Amino acid sequence: MAYHGIKTNIAIKLAILLAVAMLLVDLIMVITAQREYVQSAVSKGYLLVYDIEKHLIKTPDSDNLILQPDYSDKLGGILNIAGFSCAIIEDRNSDIIYPDSPDCPLLDEVRIITKESIESSRKMTRLTGTAWGVFWMQNRYLVVSAPLLIDGRVEAGAGIVMELEDIYKVLRRTQKVLFVYFVINLFVLTLIGLYLISNIAVKPVAKMVRRAEEFREEDDFFFLYGSQDNEFDKLSKALNRLLKRVSEDKEKLLATISSLEKANIDLKQAQNDIVRAEKLASVGRLSSGIAHEVGNPIGIIIGYLELLKQKDIPDDEKNEYIIRAENEINRVNGIIRQLLDFSRPSEGKPEIVNAHEVIKDIAEIVRFQPFSSGIDLKISLEADEDRVLSDPNQLRQIFLNLIINAADAISSSQNKLRGKLLIKSEIVSEPDNEAINDRPVLKISFTDNGSGIPEKNIGNIFDPFYTTKEPGKGTGLGLFVSFALLDGMGGKIKAQSVDGEGTTMSVYLPLNNETAQG
Repeated sequence: MAYHGIKTNIAIKLAILLAVAMLLVDLIMVITAQREYVQSAVSKGYLLVYDIEKHLIKTPDSDNLILQPDYSDKLGGILNIAGFSCAIIEDRNSDIIYPDSPDCPLLDEVRIITKESIESSRKMTRLTGTAWGVFWMQNRYLVVSAPLLIDGRVEAGAGIVMELEDIYKVLRRTQKVLFVYFVINLFVLTLIGLYLISNIAVKPVAKMVRRAEEFREEDDFFFLYGSQDNEFDKLSKALNRLLKRVSEDKEKLLATISSLEKANIDLKQAQNDIVRAEKLASVGRLSSGIAHEVGNPIGIIIGYLELLKQKDIPDDEKNEYIIRAENEINRVNGIIRQLLDFSRPSEGKPEIVNAHEVIKDIAEIVRFQPFSSGIDLKISLEADEDRVLSDPNQLRQIFLNLIINAADAISSSQNKLRGKLLIKSEIVSEPDNEAINDRPVLKISFTDNGSGIPEKNIGNIFDPFYTTKEPGKGTGLGLFVSFALLDGMGGKIKAQSVDGEGTTMSVYLPLNNETAQG
């Protein structure tokens, strides 16, 4: 759509308005002129009937009605000069007095109207037929009828027919001249109206636009105004007051923005500190199990070293002891490295991660922990695809938090000696389920047979510092941190629980874009 400036729009709308106004005026003029022409023709018709009446006489011998001979000869010419097509004169007995051989386009209709006029002793007019007028179809014929009196008594009647086509021709010729004046007036009046409106409205607006483009903060009066107390002057004053208030509040606004930025930085730092604190709490719980797990291979290594001190051991047995000691050392190194990998600070950079590998790593770490003793840990990784875009360290922390929570729930329940924890993965693709943005996601469920969560408390479990554990056994930040980390990854977490029977924590992670599209 082409852009139109305000002056162009005003010119177009003004021209349309003037054109409609002049067309309406022209229409009224045509209708009025046509009515006046017809009324004039009616008046001429009645004058002609009156003239006919003066020349109507009775014959001395038979009392028949006739026109004076000299007038009868001249009547045809009089009709032509007056613009009438024909005339019919008949007496009360419907005998035609004039003309001798009627040749009229509406003979029957004229005779009927004339008879009605004689019987009612009233003048009558009637419009009939159709013809093209000036703008639309109009009546073609005008019929004027009046009674003829002799000695005060109605003795006959006259009907005169006028064809209105000549009137329409005159009006159409006039319209051609009016159209020329119409175009000239439309052009001139549009220019004059545009000039006047431009001075009143467009120029002040253009001036305000230029001032806005030249804005400088040091200007005391940004929008200049004149001495007239009109709407533009009031608008200029109001804008000046507004800009003055904006300028005064600018420093406060900048200070507020700076404060919000600092608060945002502090908030992010606090969130990172909470995540770090929860990770350290998890590392602390793992450390005792790691120490116990490291103690066994170290004892084995010491035993092999004692055997190697003996001098009478064959070389092949020495080599076997060395290999076994090396395997135990590698085992200790693997255990320590797992703990270090988990406790290492997260860089926060997402990468494509195999979620199944992370689950296996975490399961290997917790398998020999004291808190997982007596728990039957099963892993069912059924998802066909497990690649997600995430920070692997954050993913490890989420999974470890959920496993520790499940283990604590089992240890505080009646099932602590026969605890079960199932970690299951699957692909969720139905939009009406838990899919994210109508795209397939990886669902990882942690289902335990622990004490469960009461229905009244399940809505609070993701709140910070909310915990149902004994003092000293939990910070109340595990699920809160997991919820925050998942939200940052574009995922989510959902809890389902039956009090006294167990809990299922479901993690939903969006699959990697390339994987989802493939």
